[in-house]
Amino acid sequence: MAILNFAYFILFYLVYRDPSADRRLGAGELDYIRSGGGAVEGAAATSAGAMLGHLLSTRKIWGLTIGFAAYGYSFALFLTWLPGYLVRELHMSILGSAEYTAIPWLVATATDLVIGGWLIDHLIRRGNDETRVRKAVLVAGMLLGLAVFGAAFTRNPVVAILWISIALGGLAAAAPVGWSIPSLIAPKGGAATVGGIMNFVNNLMGAVAPIVTGFIVGVTGSFNGAFLVAGIALVVGIFAYVVLLGRIEPIHDVPPPRRMGATPNSAAS
Repeated sequence: MAILNFAYFILFYLVYRDPSADRRLGAGELDYIRSGGGAVEGAAATSAGAMLGHLLSTRKIWGLTIGFAAYGYSFALFLTWLPGYLVRELHMSILGSAEYTAIPWLVATATDLVIGGWLIDHLIRRGNDETRVRKAVLVAGMLLGLAVFGAAFTRNPVVAILWISIALGGLAAAAPVGWSIPSLIAPKGGAATVGGIMNFVNNLMGAVAPIVTGFIVGVTGSFNGAFLVAGIALVVGIFAYVVLLGRIEPIHDVPPPRRMGATPNSAAS
């Protein structure tokens, strides 16, 4: 996987250019990108530290970060513990658990491509409000993720896999929206910083989830508590997306630093 990612980095470095710097892009195409809401090119007018401080003081960033961290926690739980849950809790064989484990991930792949990919673009092209479309899929996917509660109250493998497939399918449908938001809300020159904040906390939750799950299972002898914790995390994430994130629109640029002795009016002029 590391080799594949590094190969992609090389390809990206060789091929990708900002629209204005791409010699193969015509003037009409460039105008189409800009008029269609393409992010403003160029570096930020302030330092990286100022950009980071500005973003961390913004409610939208915390809504995005907390929401995506909740997704990351639940996703990491399934990624690391699903086979162990089937073997330990439902007393399946290793081979049997492998066959059952494949089902939720096939569902997740389908919803990721069809709902998180095609459907969102299709609805936006038909003239629907972009924020409403993206947030509807985002919140609906996280709500479906709450189906993890169902797996906590059954010992039937078929029923458990059904609940887990619904939960993973919902999370996978919401994932592309979450990944796209940094470029949609970032101020000029801040897309990488927004993505870095979001992914830093998301990866922390990806490390915490397996540890917390293992601790809960070790203490209680059951996965019920672990699934309940994941469900609570998703509830918090939904609140963050709905209340804190607000409209999916660019954050205002970092205000320029004031000169010594300048009044607000003189700085604005």
